[in-house]
Amino acid sequence: MSETTALGAGGIDPVELFDDPYAVYGRLREEGPVHRITGTDGLPAWLVTRYDDVRQALADRRLSLDKSHGTPGGYRGMALPPALDANLLNMDPPDHTRIRRLVSQAFTPRRIERLRDPVRRIADRLLDARRGDEEFDLIAAYAAPLPIAVICDLLGIPEDSRPDFRDWTDALVAPDPTRPARARDAVGRLLAFFTGLLADRRRSPGDDLLSALIAVRDEEDRLSEDELMSLAFLILVAGYENTVHLIGNAVAALLAHPAQLAALRADPKLLDGAVEELARYDGPVPLAIRRFPVEDLTIGGVTVPAGETVLLSLAAAHRDPRRFPEPDRLDLTRDATGHLTLGHGIHYCLGAPLARMETAIALTALFDRFPDLTLACPPQDLRHRSSMRSRGLVALPVRTAAPRD
Repeated sequence: MSETTALGAGGIDPVELFDDPYAVYGRLREEGPVHRITGTDGLPAWLVTRYDDVRQALADRRLSLDKSHGTPGGYRGMALPPALDANLLNMDPPDHTRIRRLVSQAFTPRRIERLRDPVRRIADRLLDARRGDEEFDLIAAYAAPLPIAVICDLLGIPEDSRPDFRDWTDALVAPDPTRPARARDAVGRLLAFFTGLLADRRRSPGDDLLSALIAVRDEEDRLSEDELMSLAFLILVAGYENTVHLIGNAVAALLAHPAQLAALRADPKLLDGAVEELARYDGPVPLAIRRFPVEDLTIGGVTVPAGETVLLSLAAAHRDPRRFPEPDRLDLTRDATGHLTLGHGIHYCLGAPLARMETAIALTALFDRFPDLTLACPPQDLRHRSSMRSRGLVALPVRTAAPRD
């Protein structure tokens, strides 16, 4: 274990951490498997960096997601009111098992497959809107509105309510320390929105996931009111936030590696494996959700006291040469199964089949429509959001020739 490492003032430059977490976490990984750190928020935590340790920790039931197991003064993650905080990312069994079982039927492979044609229609509509454009921001025009439309359709959220979601989630996941009121305002607006939406669905149920969850709450009493609202909030934010950046990062990686993109276009059978490799190479989640040991725990030969915060670095694990040879090289023929972008163990992402399908369709539709798509700026000029919670581009300017129908 190294001395305490500061991620911020007096330590590692946050700009470097946000723009290239692989270099920062990679240096820490090679120095040792577990580090005592001070985060950019000034709070202490333990950072786990090597693939085998990270994977094992993700499935270790002694590492709790329940904040009540954390010691005072440690990093707790996003601060939310109880009506939004009673979600799967803060729960252990048996509550986690009960709620996950209730919602899992919405995300079975069979049900997700039925969304394939609607997702393709949404992608085509968004690309139709760019017809004739020589240049556009792929995040704002495509990578963000596609998953918003899909998850909102799933939940039954009206179309005229959707434009604000990106601003609200950005304020929570990539908070601006100079504007703390912005995050508080976003929490208040989300809480008010879901309160109103649940009331509307109770008055007029529809054929959507949210109406089904309300029926479970009201008729079968298997959800508390806070659990119902928190679950709707989590499905929206997780279903949107991670997929936006999975798509955006994948397109940026392919455009920065034209030989790999050419190989994919020449052999569409590479697509499924390519999605896995792109998720490994530059995924949307550099750190797994914080955990708290319920007892003193040895990780990577280091004893972590009960109650202290543990951060699992997926960014470091995915570039660990002990698991992925030449990990800094994008290789669409690589067997990248076993990557941890979508989690591992009981907290494996419920929406994984949907995220994979959306990304595959988004890439296929984009490069079918714009086969000559290129970056409109040098790759080194792309800037990432200032967030330790997610890795996503502020913008992705692209240039296209005449579209091909």
